[in-house]
Amino acid sequence: MRISELSRRSGVPNATIKYYLREGLLPPGRATAATQAEYDETHLRRLRLIRALTGVRGLSVASAKHVLDAMTAHRTDLHEMLGIVFGIRPPGSGTPDAAEGGAPAEANPEAAALVDAMGWSVSEHNPARRTIDETLRTLRSLDIAYDWEALLPYAELAQRTARHDLDRLETVTDPMEKAEQAVLLTFLLEPALMALRRLAQENESTARHGGGGHNSA
Repeated sequence: MRISELSRRSGVPNATIKYYLREGLLPPGRATAATQAEYDETHLRRLRLIRALTGVRGLSVASAKHVLDAMTAHRTDLHEMLGIVFGIRPPGSGTPDAAEGGAPAEANPEAAALVDAMGWSVSEHNPARRTIDETLRTLRSLDIAYDWEALLPYAELAQRTARHDLDRLETVTDPMEKAEQAVLLTFLLEPALMALRRLAQENESTARHGGGGHNSA
C-alpha cells in the first residue's frame, strides 16, 4: 500500500508516519521510485503498536523506540517481550524508560512478603512492588491499620484477572499484534476495572444496608 493508504488505515497522519520513519520507529517501505515506497501489513501493525505505546501507555517517541528495539531483540522470547511492553522490564540500561525498573525487592519488604506468600515468580525490579509499599505506608500514616496480609484477597483476584488476560492473548499469533493488545488490555482496561469495583461496592452496600435511597430509574 502507498503511504496515503497506510495513513488512512492506521489513522496516523502522513506527516507523523514520515516522522516515525525518520526516527527509526517504523522500518522503511519497499522502494518503488526515488521518492516513493510501498508498505504492508507489518507496517500497519507496527504503527498501531506505536500508537498504543505513545497514546495509551504515554511513552515519549524516544522511549517508544527503545521499547520497540528491545521487543525486536526479544521477538522469540514472549515472556521477555511482554515484560518490556507492560513496563516491568526496562528496555535497556541508560534508556529513558530505565527508571521504570524500580528498586530491588529488599527496598519494598511488604511487597516482597506478599509475593512470597502468593508464590509468585516476579522481577525484583517490578515497579508495582514500590507502589504496594508506598500505598501501605500512606494508609498507616492516616491511622488506617493495613498491612500486606490484608491485600491477599485482592492478590488472589488479581491472579485470576492476570490468567484471564494471558488467556486472551494466547489467541493472537502475530508478535506485534500480541504486544499491541497487551498494551491496550493492560492500560485501557484499568479504569474499567476500577469502575467495576465501584459498581460492586454500591451493590454490596445496597444488599447489606438496605439502600433505601437507591434510585433505580
